[in-house]
Amino acid sequence: MERQKVKQLLSEMTIEEKVGQLTQFAGLFYSTQTNDVPVTGPVDFPVNDEIIETSGSVLGIAGAKKLIDIQKTYLEKSRLNIPLLFMADVINGFETIFPIPLGLGATWEPSLIEELQAVSAKEATSAGLHVSFAPMADLVRDPRWGRVMESTGEDPYLNGLFAEATVRGLQGEDLTQNSEHLAACVKHFAAYGAAEGGRDYNTVDVSERELREMHMPAYKAALEAGVKLVMTAFNTVHSVPATGNQALLRGMLREEYGFEGLVISDFGAVQELIPHGVAEDETEASKKALLAGVDIDMMSLCYSHSLTQLIKEKKLDESLLNEAVERVLHLKNDLGLFEDPYRGTSEKREKSTLGHASHKELARTVAEKSSVLLKNNDILPLTKETTIALVGPYADNNDLLGEWSIFGNMDETATLKDKLQEAFPTLTFAKGSDLYERNQDLLEEAIHSATHADVVVLALGEGRDRSGEGRSRSSITLSPSQIELAKKISELGKPVVVTLFNARPIDLTELEPYVDAILECWHPGSEGASAIVNLLIGDANPSGKLTMSFPRATGQIPVYYNAYNTGRPLPAGSEERFFSRYIDIPNEPLYPFGYGLSYASFEYSEARSNGDKFDRKQTLQVEIDVTNTCNVEGEEIVQLYIQDPVAEVTRPVKELKGFKKITLAPNETKTVSFEISEPMLRYHHSDLSYSSDPGTFYVFINGSSNCTDTNKLTITLTEA
Repeated sequence: MERQKVKQLLSEMTIEEKVGQLTQFAGLFYSTQTNDVPVTGPVDFPVNDEIIETSGSVLGIAGAKKLIDIQKTYLEKSRLNIPLLFMADVINGFETIFPIPLGLGATWEPSLIEELQAVSAKEATSAGLHVSFAPMADLVRDPRWGRVMESTGEDPYLNGLFAEATVRGLQGEDLTQNSEHLAACVKHFAAYGAAEGGRDYNTVDVSERELREMHMPAYKAALEAGVKLVMTAFNTVHSVPATGNQALLRGMLREEYGFEGLVISDFGAVQELIPHGVAEDETEASKKALLAGVDIDMMSLCYSHSLTQLIKEKKLDESLLNEAVERVLHLKNDLGLFEDPYRGTSEKREKSTLGHASHKELARTVAEKSSVLLKNNDILPLTKETTIALVGPYADNNDLLGEWSIFGNMDETATLKDKLQEAFPTLTFAKGSDLYERNQDLLEEAIHSATHADVVVLALGEGRDRSGEGRSRSSITLSPSQIELAKKISELGKPVVVTLFNARPIDLTELEPYVDAILECWHPGSEGASAIVNLLIGDANPSGKLTMSFPRATGQIPVYYNAYNTGRPLPAGSEERFFSRYIDIPNEPLYPFGYGLSYASFEYSEARSNGDKFDRKQTLQVEIDVTNTCNVEGEEIVQLYIQDPVAEVTRPVKELKGFKKITLAPNETKTVSFEISEPMLRYHHSDLSYSSDPGTFYVFINGSSNCTDTNKLTITLTEA
């Protein structure tokens, strides 16, 4: 349909039909098989047939036959033949599930994330979907928050690269011409990851400068990549709920950033303006949301119950309704739905696409690259001659897909036991403990099983029921039963390797002394078990690095690498009282941002540059030599950090500004170069202007954020 015909179509619509286009309800209201329709929020309100038959989009349901039938039935009742939009959370895969996004971040490979998101789109569109609620670009510094698993970490620069890659992978280059891609929706606008206390749906209170400096860059990256939709956050921004925040949505998002796409509320967020205390009833909530620029009311009855009356009583200008509806129609048009309401979906296409062998192979590769080796006392990799005892509540557990794998099939997911037994036929196994409950019989069985083994592989973690939306935790340690299991096994004097399955940074301080190796596996997806075995036996070499710091204690949270300095920074090695410090633990995290080991070992030379001064029109080249000092090929992520020691406002102690992933053969040396330009030194001043200051800067090149003076350069930006 030509774009001018959208306006013609709009002119033919009644107010009631327009309002219908701005409402979205869950698939359970459309399907007779409600038990197979995922629900991602409260559903405690009545929806009549009239509302359903005029609603313009559907949430959280998929399947070629199912969606074709729903679309056909809907169009038969639609006066103007305006098709439905089908939207769902396709976060880290559709049927083929990849590692959770926090694990995807640990790959430090945006191009790989773009590739796997294209696979996700291909599978999702074969099942009839048009929109994915991804990427989540929220900056997160608090691992107590359940939805940390859906983020890519604590760094605005890196989050932006992954957000951009996700948009490109999901949307492709031309949605109209390529039905194997779908529209992406960046969320949650804005600063949802900064919820106080790490408690989901809680208040967010950040300054305007902090909002722009740390939280906005990743959203902006998604916008610049051409994302089609933006989802509002549940939280407040400057004390105003995001879903009713005109300054945020119409001001910053549309006027300042130039976003012309569609804004959708999160699940029930329009109605939640009432308990937030900024709206008295549904009518006022609807008015505030539409005035703010929310185009679609997801899973509330506010728009359905109130907008028609508000327009007819002249309490809202119909032009506001029209511009929202027009954006919905333009998205449907961009997807080619007016020409083909089914977008080429068929049961045949679905059957040939879902779970394709190439998709599974990619999932295995990504799971290998996302795993992070946190500790290794020369135990890994395991040799095939080693006698292995596999112990732990995650040893024979297929809960590897993560909370947002709503269309994945856990029953068909291999467990670590399944795959490790293929490599070690004499493997012995014992559960040892439930995930959260102690069992003396299981514990004794595990001790007996481990007694005659050369090495114990201890599979520990937290299940999907302890992470994701609505699953914040006040303490992020492993359960006491699992810690006891680790202690008892360690008393046998055997080398102990931990494979850790979890969806957030875990406090490992109590576990770490009792084990010889820790492989952070996250919730690794459909092919996670195969990937982990490849890593354990050395068929794959760990290369992942953390994008979020692991704390030493829950009370240390938030702890993140790009913190601001204080007036009393703690001198290295000091235990003096009157400095900014804890008296019971170090200030530093147990495992910092950017950290991750390999079976290879890497040596960094001193950093160097082609000069120490440059102006705003020049660039400076800095470089370092990295050598693989062992006989195993490995990948290393070389990271560039910059510190601005004197500025108009306090600046972070260091900021990631670039990185390169290199492969080094045994004993090979490569020179890694970075180009530094003036825009990399800009920041938001106290008046919110965005510019750099002339002066001295420190540059660090290292394999993690734990930089040293050996890797440090001093450079100067001059006025000229």
